[in-house]
Amino acid sequence: MPQRNVVSWTSLMAGYVGQGQPNLALCLFRHMQGTFVLPNEFTFATLINACSILVNLEIGRRLHALVEVSGLQSNLVACSSLVDMYGKCNQVGEARRIFDSMCTRNVVSWTSMITTYCQNAQGHSALQLFKEFNHSGLDRQNHFMLSSAITTCASLGSLGAGKITHGVVIRLGHDASDVIASALVDMYAKCGCFNYSSKVFRRIPIPSVIPYTSMIVGAAKYGLGILSLQLFQEMVVRRIKPNDVTFVGVLHACSHSGLVDKGLELLHSMNGKYGVSPDAKHYTCVADMLGRVGRIEEAYELAKSVRVEGDEYAMLWGTILSASRLYGRVDIALEASNRIIESNQEVAGAYVTLFNAYALAGDWENAHNLRSDMKHTGVYKEPGSSWIEIKEST
Repeated sequence: MPQRNVVSWTSLMAGYVGQGQPNLALCLFRHMQGTFVLPNEFTFATLINACSILVNLEIGRRLHALVEVSGLQSNLVACSSLVDMYGKCNQVGEARRIFDSMCTRNVVSWTSMITTYCQNAQGHSALQLFKEFNHSGLDRQNHFMLSSAITTCASLGSLGAGKITHGVVIRLGHDASDVIASALVDMYAKCGCFNYSSKVFRRIPIPSVIPYTSMIVGAAKYGLGILSLQLFQEMVVRRIKPNDVTFVGVLHACSHSGLVDKGLELLHSMNGKYGVSPDAKHYTCVADMLGRVGRIEEAYELAKSVRVEGDEYAMLWGTILSASRLYGRVDIALEASNRIIESNQEVAGAYVTLFNAYALAGDWENAHNLRSDMKHTGVYKEPGSSWIEIKEST
């Protein structure tokens, strides 16, 4: 193009972001800064969205500064994007400050803030903001906002609020939405109403992989392994391609229902038959499945053969540690705990589980020595907790 304006530059950036190449969009912006073309609110919104995808707080803050310098600090489009970006980067306070500073807000900006609270484990704040929006009468809830509200109810285990939100969904005619239906299936399952999950699912005219996966995962949590496998087979028959989360659900179902051979068959067929490469989550499910039936050696060999890092490494070896403790394999429990401690992940949990393994085996000398080491090094295990809902309070 002999001449380019802000529209052509922004269109190409948006194209890169849409195709999952946010770094190239940011690179293109640097080229644009060398010209006489000035960015507008849509340019900034596109670039801030790129930072959200990359979870790049540093560049996001630079763009925020440019928004301020450009006089767009109250612009609806730019500010809504900033709220979303800061939320994705776990900066809830920054997101709320921008939200509060906006002169005008629409359903997108409200949804961004509600989603920010939801994604950062501040569910009560998310529901409070959702109620404020409903009482304001400013706009109608869209399916993105309703989905975030339902997800929040699921994370809080708040069945009462979930049912109220479901009523809003039906009244506004969003009950056929795939995204909302999947959120409802997940919410009812997490709130202990799996029958409701099934009813919502069966009302979806043409379910995609998302609601199917939600149902498979929900059934797995309730030990309904056969039902999970039936749903998986139903997907395959309807030519709906399963994704990696689907396989986590179905392997989890096999683990909790003792269907070891079927689980191993699914693991080995993932790549060749369904085009999904197994990763740490799937191997952890299989290790758990083998450990639950006492096949500790197989689980141990599997863990040694898989290359994983960080939290996933700790999760995999934590599974081996729990299984070996249960079946009195102190030797494997010791190695698993050492691996977790060396990775500096879930250290307290590893110490406590190893202590229990020693105690179960009657090795009180090592158990007491381990407890002393915990005191000297200041390792403290946070106690577990449970919650219930009473009169819409969790």
